Formats: sequence, structure tokens, C-alpha cells
Amino acid sequence: MKIKRVDHLVLTVNDVARAIRFYHEVFDMPIINFKDETEPHCVRCGHQLLEFQTTSQPQQPAAATPTVSSAAFSIVTGDKLSDVCNHLESYYVPIIAGPIKKVGSEGPLTAVYIHDCDQNTIEIAS
Repeated sequence: MKIKRVDHLVLTVNDVARAIRFYHEVFDMPIINFKDETEPHCVRCGHQLLEFQTTSQPQQPAAATPTVSSAAFSIVTGDKLSDVCNHLESYYVPIIAGPIKKVGSEGPLTAVYIHDCDQNTIEIAS
């Protein structure tokens, strides 16, 4: 098997519209609305999608126990981390940890950590 990349990640949230608004406004991720949908359920994150579901309406096939606030993932920015911190502050998004130096999939990076509106942990790395 030759895996090329991750296509999408599904986050379980309390309110899909609120999650979409958070990721669109804070990270400027474009909202994706497929032709057969009445309401969008995902945003584009680089070449991948972040999809959203609720515990009462999980995407099928679903995880055994879809749970709100159980995700932790990393996104990489091309911006200076100081600019990222200023941007987060302007949206009243508190930094819960960092800056922290660490190693990512492509080498050294520096990261800060936040929670989204459902308390999922997001590492923002530069």
C-alpha cells in the first residue's frame, strides 16, 4: 500500500455551524459546500478538509464513540509565530501553551496551542 496523504479529518463538535464559523473566521479556511448539501459541513485546510459532525448525527461509517473535544491535531503556517499570536489575540482566542520548540513530520518547528470552540486542541506550528 502506498499512502500519499491525509485527505480529511472529522471532528465531533457540539454545533457544526459554530465550528465552521470558528475555523473560517480565525484561520480563514474556505467553507466547502458540496452540491448535494443543504448546509456545509467542512472547511478546506491546505490540501485537506476538516469535516464536522455531531454526536447525534455522526457521518457514516462512524467511529465507535464519537466524542466532542477529543481531537488534537497540528496545522502549519507560513506566518511568523509572533504574527499568529497577535492574530489569535485579535480574535480573543487564548494561547494555552507555547511557544514550544519541537520536531514535526518535516523537521524542527515552533508551536503554540489553542482550543477551538469545542475544546479540541490545535497546535499551530511555524
